[in-house]
Amino acid sequence: MNLLAALLSLAVLASLVLLIVRLANSRRGTGGYLYELPEAAFVQGGPARVVDSVLAAMHADGVIGIGGPGIVVPLGPAPRHPVEQAVLAQLAAAPHGALHTLRLAVMRHPSVQEIGHRLAARGLLVAPADRRRTLRHAAVQGFGCFAMVFVSIFLSLGAADSAGMSIPFVVKVLPALGLGIVSALVCGAIAAGRVTGPGHRALLAYRQEHAYRTDPGFLVALRGLGALPDPMLQAQLLTAARMPRTTGDTGSSSPDGDDDAAAVWCAGISGGGGGCGGGGGGGGAACSSGSTCSSSSSSCSSSSSGSSCSSSSSSSSCGSSSSS
Repeated sequence: MNLLAALLSLAVLASLVLLIVRLANSRRGTGGYLYELPEAAFVQGGPARVVDSVLAAMHADGVIGIGGPGIVVPLGPAPRHPVEQAVLAQLAAAPHGALHTLRLAVMRHPSVQEIGHRLAARGLLVAPADRRRTLRHAAVQGFGCFAMVFVSIFLSLGAADSAGMSIPFVVKVLPALGLGIVSALVCGAIAAGRVTGPGHRALLAYRQEHAYRTDPGFLVALRGLGALPDPMLQAQLLTAARMPRTTGDTGSSSPDGDDDAAAVWCAGISGGGGGCGGGGGGGGAACSSGSTCSSSSSSCSSSSSGSSCSSSSSSSSCGSSSSS
């Protein structure tokens, strides 16, 4: 029993060290600044917030018109940003001009997805794949240690009479198991946040530097659709964000939902972690059934504590917070 207790304790400690290393590696990066509004929007609310911000800015600048019932039409001036170019390109590919279809398609577009990749490379966001691995490790360690508490109690009861142990087995392993459970909870809570410390600081610096701005694109990017001064535009974008996904909304996809980079940043990110980024919350990202950047085979759902993206054969999770 002494050898078993020692081996179990070493296994827990080894898992703990690996978990901490994995968590630290997932949040490495040079840090830095947010250089443009779409980057700030991505940190604040993910792909959905980027698209909503760009649509609001293009409407205000007269590049597109958005009218009822959720129809988008091109109007004039040439786009200035790759995401604006993506909006017009997707609009041209979808002549019916449905706002919710356009919104979903642009969220999946490489120009939007690349923003997330850049931010993760600079250490402002955690790459979803790294985050999933860390959360999975924390969950396995926590549940494993919790289950071993009951197993050790059973072993202690079974061996107490026959071996005449002075110290029960559960007492020998309980410190290591308790440490494993607590560390899994702490590391899991940290890993749930998709915005890193440098990311929070960069977003705060961007807010302070551009506090004077009141244009619609800026207001939506950092405060959500609820901050839009145009009630008609706000209603159109909120309706599009809440519309349910339908087959063919964003084109066809492979059976596993990983046909392109869209599955990587399928969930938005709020100031404190991740949300669907589709609604119009005043200070953070609000979630709705339409807040997805996946195609007909995947969707994004959320709760008060997290959000997840799932497909027909694979899934990814992302943490959520509405604080900014």
